[in-house]
Amino acid sequence: MEHPKAQHEMSGLPEPQSLTSGRILVVDDSRMIRLTISKHLRKIGFNQIDEAEDGSSAIDQLRSGKAYDLVLLDLDMPGINGFEFLKLIKSDPALRPIPVIVVSASDHISAAIQCITDGAEDFLNKPFDPVLLRARVFSSIEKKHLRDKDRQLLSQLATEKSLLEQEKEKSERLLLNVLPEAIAARLKNGEKVIAEKQACATVGFTDLVGFTPYARSAEPVDVVTLLNRIFSNYDLLSGRHGVEKIKTIGDCYMFAAGIPVHVADHARRVADTALEMIQFLDRFNKRFSTDFQVRIGINTGPLVAGIIGKQKFAYDIWGDAVNVASRLESSGMPGRIHISESTRAALGPDYECEPRGTIDCKGIGEVNTFFLTSKNDPFLDEVPEI
Repeated sequence: MEHPKAQHEMSGLPEPQSLTSGRILVVDDSRMIRLTISKHLRKIGFNQIDEAEDGSSAIDQLRSGKAYDLVLLDLDMPGINGFEFLKLIKSDPALRPIPVIVVSASDHISAAIQCITDGAEDFLNKPFDPVLLRARVFSSIEKKHLRDKDRQLLSQLATEKSLLEQEKEKSERLLLNVLPEAIAARLKNGEKVIAEKQACATVGFTDLVGFTPYARSAEPVDVVTLLNRIFSNYDLLSGRHGVEKIKTIGDCYMFAAGIPVHVADHARRVADTALEMIQFLDRFNKRFSTDFQVRIGINTGPLVAGIIGKQKFAYDIWGDAVNVASRLESSGMPGRIHISESTRAALGPDYECEPRGTIDCKGIGEVNTFFLTSKNDPFLDEVPEI
């Protein structure tokens, strides 16, 4: 006699042991038929079998929280009949994945077509063939398990994709905190070396007067907190005027406009930022009972900009325009904005300036300078709150 396992393999049916853990709901208004179907199901290894005598109680059971793998459904029932039951569960996203096999005494082909159209997995006539019932039950549950795995995989992929997108967004935000947006875009597009000359841009340097003595005696956490508060507001002011923060060196803040994308009003942008930096620091001192002053130097001219480094890379600028701006800051006065003649010319008549005289710039020579005092703009007083 041929071994049962061999017979099963030859039949092409799925292994019962892998599927009989499923839960089945038998829905029929005839108690005798429910018992008969349940008996056949237990014979082939199913132990989790529930019964319902009509469509309404079947819906309640499906919504009870139990995880059903299959419904065996009669069509002709009181109350909610089989056709209405099918439409109800297939319109419910939570119940829609549960396969339904209709087991009906109706031998009209139109009834079978209607059931399949309404979402039934299969259709069996009463009285049913036990072998055929067995084959259809295992086939339906196997397909449900495969669909469940597909949904689980898709859900995992969607979660992973979401996490990847979040990480990508986080990386891009970090990149934009380090680099100008235009430069970050070029790096992401694969450019390895970024270096370019800008015919005319404006550079600003600030230095906090009185910060070094304060840092010498204050707690480290207080030093960092205070400097972060000031520079964070400088960042806001720079962003407000379309100015690029280049870097900070100790208590020095370096910023520029006209790079990496040229703008015609680069000098005005840097000047407006500098004026608001002074106003901001005055308000900061009043609020926190401090006595800091800022010294600012601004110069306009040609420069070179680019990316340096491979691991801790940075966007930086070089050239006489940068050197002169730095020299103007260091030779300036607390609470004042020291600008070059080229910056004075680029600003135009909307800005009030007073002559300072000449300063000697190493490697360049004497530079005629001015103090920028104000701008004829009623909106300049609208400095963001600390």
